[in-house]
Amino acid sequence: MAGRLEGKVAFITGAARGQGRSHAIRLAQEGADIIAVDLVKQIESVPYVMSKPEDLAETVKEVEALDRRIVATEADVRDFGALKAAVDDGVAQLGRLDIVSANAGIFSEGRADELPEQTWQDMIDVNLTGVWHTAKAAIPHLKAGGRGGSIILTSSTAGLAGYENFAHYVAAKHGVVGLMRTLALELAPDSIRVNSVHPTSVDTDMVNNDMTYGLFAPDLPKEQRTKEALSPRFASLNALPVAFVEPVDISNAVLFLASDEARYITGVTLPVDAGFGVK
Repeated sequence: MAGRLEGKVAFITGAARGQGRSHAIRLAQEGADIIAVDLVKQIESVPYVMSKPEDLAETVKEVEALDRRIVATEADVRDFGALKAAVDDGVAQLGRLDIVSANAGIFSEGRADELPEQTWQDMIDVNLTGVWHTAKAAIPHLKAGGRGGSIILTSSTAGLAGYENFAHYVAAKHGVVGLMRTLALELAPDSIRVNSVHPTSVDTDMVNNDMTYGLFAPDLPKEQRTKEALSPRFASLNALPVAFVEPVDISNAVLFLASDEARYITGVTLPVDAGFGVK
């Protein structure tokens, strides 16, 4: 039985680990070949350890284990030239482009009036400009294919509501929604659909780190700030009784929006938030 994405090619940013790796694996399971990019370097303003080259190599290994092709490149979404070269090379090797997952993102914190200029700039450059770069690099290939396509932008619950301590993150993620809605209109004549997904806390390194734990449990000594200890506090944010959703939960939403099952869905903000938005 053919997969839901049989014969298609997906371009995924931030593919070395976390949600990006999960998206690559899940789409490959349904028949897609993958163009994967990741920075695999540290950004100084990011307060947790970012992905490394060996993480991207593991994504390659796991996709190839599914008997799918993958072209993986170390590239920075802030660098349009490098990103365009990575997409162009991937399409040259794999023959087409059908799906785009603009997933790469970073996380940091600070009160709006106290944020260092560089911390603000890094956030906007990666989480908003990087998403625009991803779409800009991919759109010519989607149009050239003449088969339509699907672009999925990763936003956040912070793209639909405000959060204290995250003005730069909230601004970027709200910006992604505006970009999504505009692209949905601009690309509709070419049957290219554009949507955004909005996760609550996902069980990845971006959430499970000392910075996030410190914000959620400033009353606890550092040695007591563990995932297990803080799970009830994360769960209190959601309507459903769960602290974190899994990366595959977001991947399944990306898969749906990428598939023909969503062929007439465009311009929507799809929460995968365990009821966060209605609480």
